[in-house]
Amino acid sequence: MFEKIIEFSSHENYFELKEDYPTPIKLNIPEWYKKLEHSALDRTIKGCIPFLDTLTTGYLLKMPQDLYLRHNVISKNDKGEEFRDSFQTYGLFDLFSVLQAKHLNLNSGIDVHPIKQLKGSPFIEKNKNLPFYKILNPWKIKTPKGYSCLFVPPLNNADDRFSIISGIVDTDTFPNEINFPIVVNGDKYPVLETLIKKGTPYVQVIPFKRDNWKIKITPRKQSEIQTSRLFYGMKLLNIYKEKYWNKKLWK
Repeated sequence: MFEKIIEFSSHENYFELKEDYPTPIKLNIPEWYKKLEHSALDRTIKGCIPFLDTLTTGYLLKMPQDLYLRHNVISKNDKGEEFRDSFQTYGLFDLFSVLQAKHLNLNSGIDVHPIKQLKGSPFIEKNKNLPFYKILNPWKIKTPKGYSCLFVPPLNNADDRFSIISGIVDTDTFPNEINFPIVVNGDKYPVLETLIKKGTPYVQVIPFKRDNWKIKITPRKQSEIQTSRLFYGMKLLNIYKEKYWNKKLWK
């Protein structure tokens, strides 16, 4: 079977560490899902193939090094005046100097997007009106001609502290690493001081073929609806999987 190739490449010094390589996201299925039972008398989301597809489609990027976040914490300056503290810092060392790799897309400094870049978006309130941190990704991603990548937080399995701002990149032509701005989940954590550990899953990469589309809106005949629902209701389990689903391979 012919397979498309998606290539993840990094600076040779980082590559040689063999740490946190991108993987098929199917290797990151959550434990709670694995433990679910599914039967005719006790049907659960374990039997929902569309949900399973979200957990198995594409590839996973993991945090390349520890990231410490101190977000919306009230601190005091030298004069005793209170202010909202917000900063990020990476691991205890600078990977640039440790690996002697000046072009490695990792560092121990701060990279942020100011609020004005997302003016009017709901992300600002969720992020508690503070700048948006940015995670530097060491992997350049290359897809075949005509293919792009959708970047989203791991679908139905995202970290509850933060999520990337989703985006699409034409990875068949873009020549550099893609970095990811994140939004802190201020709805759940109005104040957050946390360590996002190296190896934490944070981006789902879904390659897709670019096509031109045109919308078409049509009526459905009642007889067609009745027939399709009658057939679909004849079995308690696995009708979608057995009759309609196309299995995809992600290696």
